[in-house]
Amino acid sequence: MDTKRANIRQRWDKAKQTKSATFWIAVAAIAVTLYFGFSRGGWMLGSSAQTMADRAAETAVVERLAPICVAQFNQDPLNDEKLVELKAITTSTQRAIYVKDQGWATMPGETDPDDRVAAECAQQLMLLD
Repeated sequence: MDTKRANIRQRWDKAKQTKSATFWIAVAAIAVTLYFGFSRGGWMLGSSAQTMADRAAETAVVERLAPICVAQFNQDPLNDEKLVELKAITTSTQRAIYVKDQGWATMPGETDPDDRVAAECAQQLMLLD
């Protein structure tokens, strides 16, 4: 048993790392680190993070403005008839256009309606009875 240990130890002592092998091991370690960092570790590029943040901000704004649109619908004196008309429309795009045309998606202080707010508002109005 001592001879095997000596042989292994002797082999270990004789092993020499070449500069080329060291370089390729370092390259492989970097590649593995990058692969696992970006695929499993949650790393991302700054541009990807910015895009994600912009989308989250847009979604948050629409979620906060859509109830205002619904409130403006509720203030419309003909809201019952207009809700029936809205529910008769078959496509979501046409519903959003209808909401924009009624002016419900135009926020106070603004002159133009927002397309995304109109679409979300139309979805919320479709849930009303």
